[in-house]
Amino acid sequence: MEHVPSFNAILEKSIKDNWDLDALTDYKGATLQYHDVARKIEKLHIMFENSGVEKGDKIALCGRNCAHWAVAFLATLTYGAVAVPILHEFMPDQIHNIVNHSEAKLLFVGDHVATIIDPTQMPKLEGIINNPDYSLMLSRTDKLTYAREHLNEMFGKKYPKYFRKEHVHYYIDEDPDELALINYTSGTTGFSKGVMIPYRAIWSNCDFAYSVLGKTINRGDKVISILPMAHMYGMAFEFVFEFIHGCHIFYLNRIPSPAIIAQAFADVKPAIIIAVPLVIEKIIRKKVFPKIQNNRMKLLLNMPVVNRKVHEKICEQVVNAFGGKFYEVIIGGAAFNQEVESFLKKIDFPYTVGYGATECAPIICYADWHTFKQGSCGKAALHMKVKIDSPDPQNIPGEIMTKGLNVMLGYYKNEEATREAIDRDGWFHTGDLGTMDYEGNVFINGRSKNMLLGANGQNIYPEEIEDKLNSMTLVVESVVVQRDSKLVGLVYPDYDEAKAINLNADDIKNVMEQNRQQLNQVLPAYEKIAEIEIQEKEFEKTPKKSIKRYMYQ
Repeated sequence: MEHVPSFNAILEKSIKDNWDLDALTDYKGATLQYHDVARKIEKLHIMFENSGVEKGDKIALCGRNCAHWAVAFLATLTYGAVAVPILHEFMPDQIHNIVNHSEAKLLFVGDHVATIIDPTQMPKLEGIINNPDYSLMLSRTDKLTYAREHLNEMFGKKYPKYFRKEHVHYYIDEDPDELALINYTSGTTGFSKGVMIPYRAIWSNCDFAYSVLGKTINRGDKVISILPMAHMYGMAFEFVFEFIHGCHIFYLNRIPSPAIIAQAFADVKPAIIIAVPLVIEKIIRKKVFPKIQNNRMKLLLNMPVVNRKVHEKICEQVVNAFGGKFYEVIIGGAAFNQEVESFLKKIDFPYTVGYGATECAPIICYADWHTFKQGSCGKAALHMKVKIDSPDPQNIPGEIMTKGLNVMLGYYKNEEATREAIDRDGWFHTGDLGTMDYEGNVFINGRSKNMLLGANGQNIYPEEIEDKLNSMTLVVESVVVQRDSKLVGLVYPDYDEAKAINLNADDIKNVMEQNRQQLNQVLPAYEKIAEIEIQEKEFEKTPKKSIKRYMYQ
């Protein structure tokens, strides 16, 4: 293995080097400078130490993106504890399940999460800590209660004059394979897999980002955190890399609607934009397409003499819609709409599409926008190898496999799933199908895993929703699909049962609508079903009797 430096040592150096620069801002709210972050980390370290948290203990974090979530995460790693980020949109039982499965000792929660969780369902937790003031929502030990109540006093005793950069000394991760965090792919019992991310994978992703963006993004540059930090994509490339690079990160600590995102782009003017396809597609369709789809513009675009100038003008408008100062837009997480991608390529807009997985923390493939090949997701990233499990990788799709520093240690408490995912030679089997051209560009042909992607980067596992739907009234079987940004439940009803109780087609439709409403009550917002579509015939099956899902996408 190549030399991997201590990630926490790099964090420590960044804080010292950027001491007086702005670090974290809650959009339209307060700003923490790097020295403020260091001070808060130090206070949390004192609280951890005096409440009995030991190196390697798990600390869970669940809340909307905000500066204090980021501080708590950094404090966890730099103390030597293991972070367990949890998506704040999970339902309470999903949060309870992850906290219990990970054996978390402490849980940091945001305002919304604090109101929905039930501490009695997490019996081994020693305390629940509120963002942003780090007050105690729950303490089950005298040590934790005392540590929090006397925190300012203990901090004052330790630093009687003032807290300076020379006081910053963090836990050094000497073993690259040491566990840094556990990121859960889902929150539901039976589906949930805790991806064990070692320090080497976090460093490797940051080193990759520095190698491709280090010369174009500078200290003090601004970026916007849109994607959830509880996902590796948002965490690695909208937070961790920028923080160690001395950037100023803005958190959209509200639901990031296209209108809010567009306004934030205009206000902040970010130096780089990281997004999932739906965010880009919505802004293009709402802000750009209406301006260019009138008759006059269509006429101009069909005139070869002015065509290029019109494209340049349109590109300028699109660039301005995203703040006007960014190097490129990096899109990842799901397939990009071909109409939108062709349009962006035609006007020479600086975009690129990457590819990754939680299990690789997350990057697998990338190409700079200047060399990016339309329809691909780039080439193997720094520190990674990629191959296609196919007799003819250029023409016959096969499973995409990858190997390198980014690959996880395995799934927490799940050796069987780990063996299925990582073979004896260290190759991670992504479950995605693709081809690779002679230059090394990877093209994704489909997902043999069935994961869908929510509008804000959330992983959606349709089997989980189907599992609930299949147990409801008059449902024989179901398939959940994504259409535009909405989830639709395709249902084959129990027609024999309906006939036996004299239900007609309208009655079945009403029953399914009741099912939909009942189902949505137990699903997080991003998993809610927009409509149920009734199928008149059974779903097409494979010889193994599993539904041919690709026929219904």
